[in-house]
Amino acid sequence: MFAIARAAAPIKNATRMGVRAKHTLPSLSYGFGDLEPAISGQIMELHYTKHHQTYVNNLNAAEASLSEALAKGDAKAEISTLKAINFNGGGHVNHTLFWANLAPANQGGGELGSGPLKEAIERDFGSLEELKTKFNAQLAGIQGSGWGWLGLDKNSGKLAITTTANQDPLLSHIPLIGIDAWEHAFYLQYLNDKASYFKNIWNVINFEEAQKRLVAAK
Repeated sequence: MFAIARAAAPIKNATRMGVRAKHTLPSLSYGFGDLEPAISGQIMELHYTKHHQTYVNNLNAAEASLSEALAKGDAKAEISTLKAINFNGGGHVNHTLFWANLAPANQGGGELGSGPLKEAIERDFGSLEELKTKFNAQLAGIQGSGWGWLGLDKNSGKLAITTTANQDPLLSHIPLIGIDAWEHAFYLQYLNDKASYFKNIWNVINFEEAQKRLVAAK
């Protein structure tokens, strides 16, 4: 589903051979300024080239440290690197999903067409507007930094809104839509008016991508 997930097996095999595959930034299907006015080009460029790149760099460094610790049989060093791997790995996974989660308005961003996703939203929330209202309320309730998610509960087959703290990825559900609630995602443009950011980002949500995830999960 995500780049980091697809790379898991090659990394394991490469580590055995002494060659470790590197995580890299995913390619974007749009330009930094293409999501304006919902998200400014300046924020997109900094978010992608600085913040996400930092997660990638730190994840690669932590995995290198882990490989060294494993080779030495240093259990204490192994444990100390796991927090860095969890945090930066989560940041990489979440942001990789986030970029694919967005689309310019002239490429269908913000448009929920007919299909299984619309049917599921109307079944579980009544309407798209009701989903947005409930989703944004949960986003606003995040204390500190975190993410808001629309996920599929594999057991019930229903959609659910949930949140995760910091860079924790969504593990309890299949993620369909994720919204970054860290300040670096909006502050340069919206300052302390994060409610407007939560409202406007729906104008560039890639519902077609979310529907593909829903169909693939079933």
